[in-house]
Amino acid sequence: MGRLFGTDGVRGIANSELTAEMAMKLGRAAAEVLSNNARRRPLFVIGMDTRISSEMLCSSLTAGLCSVGADVLLLGVVPTPAVAYLIGKYKADAGVMISASHNSAEFNGIKMFSGDGYKLPEALEDQIEALLEGMGALETPVTGADVGKVSYATNAIKDYIEHLKSTIPTSLDGLNIAVDCANGSASVSAPTLFAELGANATILFAEPDGTNINENCGSTHIEALSKYVVENKLDLGIAFDGDADRCLCVDEKGKLVDGDQIMAICSKDMMERGKLAKNTVIGTILTNMGFVKYCEASKIHFIPTKVGDKYVLEEMLLEEYNFGGEQSGHVIFRDFATTGDGELTAIQLLSLVKRSGEKLSKLAKVMKKYPQVAINVPVTAEGKVKFYTNKAIKEVTEKAKKELGEIGRIVVRPSGTEPKLRVMVECEDEKLMDKVAKEVAKVVTAEIGA
Repeated sequence: MGRLFGTDGVRGIANSELTAEMAMKLGRAAAEVLSNNARRRPLFVIGMDTRISSEMLCSSLTAGLCSVGADVLLLGVVPTPAVAYLIGKYKADAGVMISASHNSAEFNGIKMFSGDGYKLPEALEDQIEALLEGMGALETPVTGADVGKVSYATNAIKDYIEHLKSTIPTSLDGLNIAVDCANGSASVSAPTLFAELGANATILFAEPDGTNINENCGSTHIEALSKYVVENKLDLGIAFDGDADRCLCVDEKGKLVDGDQIMAICSKDMMERGKLAKNTVIGTILTNMGFVKYCEASKIHFIPTKVGDKYVLEEMLLEEYNFGGEQSGHVIFRDFATTGDGELTAIQLLSLVKRSGEKLSKLAKVMKKYPQVAINVPVTAEGKVKFYTNKAIKEVTEKAKKELGEIGRIVVRPSGTEPKLRVMVECEDEKLMDKVAKEVAKVVTAEIGA
């Protein structure tokens, strides 16, 4: 089989590609790889988002862990970064989040964290996959008193919220905002968080029913939030994705402020306060050219990585950098978190807005945003593999690079979280940008499209 882990855990259509049986086997394999050779019984914490399939997969994963002697502490519905934080808080050996993040409700995923709260490096993912593929022997199920125990956390959300509140020095009173919870994990934490910090927050899309997560709401569908902010004359709006590990905003005019712009605003503030480690920001190959030019003008060192917040974090850990993220809204404040955290990002930005006394629209002008277009071409798993050797796609991509020249760029890559191939073009000339993107996407569709 192809590689099971993508850029953000194991992901697929629940009960079809990601089955209960697979979740149970993943639990058994994870217990062997992530228990850190603990002399005591290893402890795993498990959180989940609001998808209808999350409890099913949680039960199967729990069964797999307990069957080989690991204890499980169930956190219930929580944001992904809450799992990462609570691993340390509850002295667990590892953690698991059941979520497909920004994907629609039929998808689900399993994200794993090691005992230090960081997403698994590929070496550990490979060990887990080797066990699943029969290249290693899974632990023998235990019996009697050795079977793992299941317990339930009663203060998971409260403990996480208290941690978030501790990261900013002042309240957020006086700010009038709207918060889009995407009918996902933020529904259980954002209302309390913003109320306790004093913001006048209208909470939107916080009524999950198992199937409406990310449905015409959240960070992938910003239109409703934008309209609400403008109609109600609010200071700004905040949008989370399904598991609240990413955050996008709209300013008082309803205009999108994406992850790159949030990073520009925050890195400028951090540098001015002497809080930006080594005056460096970590981004990805998809980071907007405008952000790169902002860094050059501000004497900030910019380092791009592969797409995926775990790769951003790996680069941050290499040289002890403390700030980075993605255009999609995964922003990592490593002084406070081990992974991208949407709610942490939101309150850091809101605190900055309040301290500055400026409108978000003015703060966002710190960087010029270059036009970008992204076309997602549906492909099969086999199509993703064929992409790397397809001659026609390589030729049309090279032709596009020559057409764009010095005023633009193109990135063509398989998605690590969805059955799609992404064609991203960025260019000062929007007509040329659209033309090139459509030409490349047409060839991709003809050659490997589903």
